[in-house]
Amino acid sequence: QVQLVESGGGLVQAGGSLRLSCAASGRTFSSYAMGWFRQVPGQEREFVAAINGNGGLTYYAPSVKGRFTISRDNAKNTVTLQMNSLKLEDTAVYYCATDRFFSPSVAGIQPTDFGSWGQGTQVTVSS
Repeated sequence: QVQLVESGGGLVQAGGSLRLSCAASGRTFSSYAMGWFRQVPGQEREFVAAINGNGGLTYYAPSVKGRFTISRDNAKNTVTLQMNSLKLEDTAVYYCATDRFFSPSVAGIQPTDFGSWGQGTQVTVSS
């Protein structure tokens, strides 16, 4: 099973930027889609961004499109989420996720589309 470790969270002012990274174990990293989700206490985990195995397809939630960029480096087994123009409402715990059989549906990308998860990293945007 793939293991994931997130890093890069922290405190940033509104309008600023943060870069999250997720390091994955395993030798078949390029066979796995990767995703980022976020969760606020008391709320459901919500989709942020995803990328397919070779990096040729990316998906974004409408709330982050144009501000966040997901990318991956298959040689280093890492996926990155560059977050720009951060807003107060971006405050959450951000989770990295992966699945070998990722297949997004017209209903949207759900947490159940991913089988392995990291521990999460806190992102706090202040005014």
